[in-house]
Amino acid sequence: MSLDDAFASPLRWVPAPAACSLAGHVLSVTAAPRTDVFTDPLTGEARRNAATALVDPPDGDWQFSARLRAGFRAPWDAGALIVRSDADHWAKLNFEQSPDGAPSVYSVVTRGRSDDAVAGPVEGDALWLRISRIAPAFAFHVSSDGRTWRLIRQFALDGPAPVRVGIEVQSPVGEGCRVDFDDIRLTPTRLAHLFDGR
Repeated sequence: MSLDDAFASPLRWVPAPAACSLAGHVLSVTAAPRTDVFTDPLTGEARRNAATALVDPPDGDWQFSARLRAGFRAPWDAGALIVRSDADHWAKLNFEQSPDGAPSVYSVVTRGRSDDAVAGPVEGDALWLRISRIAPAFAFHVSSDGRTWRLIRQFALDGPAPVRVGIEVQSPVGEGCRVDFDDIRLTPTRLAHLFDGR
């Protein structure tokens, strides 16, 4: 399924981003200031005000991927792919600016409270992200070229509702962040090799 099929205009954003446009096959989305999706593991305080657009994936196994370019301006500005069962069961894979200014990969898995992890810095201004459903579980991969993938995380959600999948943009402490998504694909294919990502 292509960008035009999976994310046909108009997208249903909850909540709405600061701006959104589709030119050719590039979806440009701007996060509003001080927005995030995260549940603090220490306090349980939940933030759920980042713009998120979700679609129904195919039945069975599937893979959802996109290339992201982000106009980072502040720490934790990010674009993400997200899979969600309900408000307390979701996970996201972020192309994100770390506090030291380096473009980095972060992942968050939430089952009540969020469990976040840093996979480290990456080079370049663009990165492919991918979520794969494998039976009852999920895997996150990243790629610098869209062909060779690196495993970031595997996990289960065990949420009460069927999952939906989509994209998210955030600027938790900043004044907004523009993220360009392209090469968006949602395919009913099973990931054959977990660790090399093929």
